[in-house]
Amino acid sequence: MKLTKNDKIEKSKAVAEALKKAPHLFFTQFQGLKFVELDELRAKLRPLHCRYAVVKNSLVRYALKNAGIDGVDPKLLKGPVGMVVSDLDDPVAPAKVLAAFAKQFPLLKIKAGFVGAKWMTPAECQTLSTLPSRQELLGKAVNVIYSVISQSLAVVQAPTRDMLLVVKALEEKKKSESGAAAA
Repeated sequence: MKLTKNDKIEKSKAVAEALKKAPHLFFTQFQGLKFVELDELRAKLRPLHCRYAVVKNSLVRYALKNAGIDGVDPKLLKGPVGMVVSDLDDPVAPAKVLAAFAKQFPLLKIKAGFVGAKWMTPAECQTLSTLPSRQELLGKAVNVIYSVISQSLAVVQAPTRDMLLVVKALEEKKKSESGAAAA
């Protein structure tokens, strides 16, 4: 079914609204991938609250313009484009999924990313995929804080513990001396 001009305008407005709400976007080249493979990619992105869609370049161009996203590289919208729209604040997780999927299926190529109101090149997207995720970083931060507190506590408790060990050693020495004197 062919879209009329009004349908295209409405669709581009709907896409623009989705782009305004999305904290990050990734654009891919998917030419040559089978539907089953794209469906597998969608399934991997779904738990991350990301959507993968193939959208006409003209609709993407107008949607980006309507969403107030400037600086689009004209090369980006050449040929078929797949778009990942993320609803979460963590840009690393979808980048990791895309990079891993691109390793498994080399026909998928990351063309660009729009993260934190900044356009990223494919190389920058690849670098982003190597970073730890937000959850991993939070876990590491908690681990560092816990280890600092526990080490500080051990240092504070050390003199008391050492004093108790000295008292206990003196007590045992006295007992052994009194036991030796009684015999």
